[in-house]
Amino acid sequence: MACWYEALVRAWIKIDKYYASEIDKYAIQIALKNHPDIIEIWDVCNVKWEDYQDIDLLIWGSPCQWFSMAWKMLNFNDPRSKLFFEFLRLKEEIKPKYFLLENVKMKKEFQDVISSYMWVEPIEIDSALVSAQRRKRLYWTNIPWITQPEDKWILLKDILEHDVDEKYNISEKHTTAMKNARSSWELNLPDKDGKCGTIIASYYKIPQDWPYILKDKQVSVPSATQIGQSKNWGNSYWSNKAYTLRDSNPNWVIESVQPPRIRKLTPIECERLQTMPDNYTEWVSDTQRYKMLWNWWTVDVIAHIFSFMESHSQE
Repeated sequence: MACWYEALVRAWIKIDKYYASEIDKYAIQIALKNHPDIIEIWDVCNVKWEDYQDIDLLIWGSPCQWFSMAWKMLNFNDPRSKLFFEFLRLKEEIKPKYFLLENVKMKKEFQDVISSYMWVEPIEIDSALVSAQRRKRLYWTNIPWITQPEDKWILLKDILEHDVDEKYNISEKHTTAMKNARSSWELNLPDKDGKCGTIIASYYKIPQDWPYILKDKQVSVPSATQIGQSKNWGNSYWSNKAYTLRDSNPNWVIESVQPPRIRKLTPIECERLQTMPDNYTEWVSDTQRYKMLWNWWTVDVIAHIFSFMESHSQE
């Protein structure tokens, strides 16, 4: 959906021509609605390098699910992850001045395989530095001297909308099921100091007297033994950042209204977590908006990386 285009603009990089290889029709629709000068070239497997010898920067986001710690670790055996080798083909044939490859944190053995092909080690950046979302990603690039972004101290409370439509509410039936389920789930909650944060419960029944926490009151938090220990967070249950976005089960928030309200994050809130403009994805369904925002990159992280490119910046 042209996150990279957005990042180039924010980094003051002059764009003479922008090609996009994408097969998702909704992502293409959003990209062209926002940036009609993009040249869509569809399936990367059919791209002939001879047609693209004017490329200075090659950017790639290989499907990441099968490298993720949260998935099945199928790595290169999955057809989607094999698309990585299409990137390598184009990288070697086009020989751009700069390249950038992004993927999730993964087992070190998989990371090392990618590094051996890329001839560079990745830099790890957490989107939490520039947004209200914890999202650790690896970036393989030959752009030199990249440092960590400065922490902007953006909190979840800073990106929440007001007067959110009731269609985003979690039903009472669903809430009861969440309390009884022996499965992982997350809630973005205000803590006792009034800051919005994230709490994760893993494989424990949630007590039926689970408190509806209000950000304008000091409350007691259920003990660690009641909540269970999350392998992702260790002993730290509270955070001022949203948990990493996911499309099939968008993060929850509890609003301090009467009665207290549990709802999903809205698409606009998810756009803000990815540092996208409000309503950037508004021309498609919420389902497709969540999917795109989960799959794509945090724009301000990429703009930060691009800012280290030499001689291409506009004055």
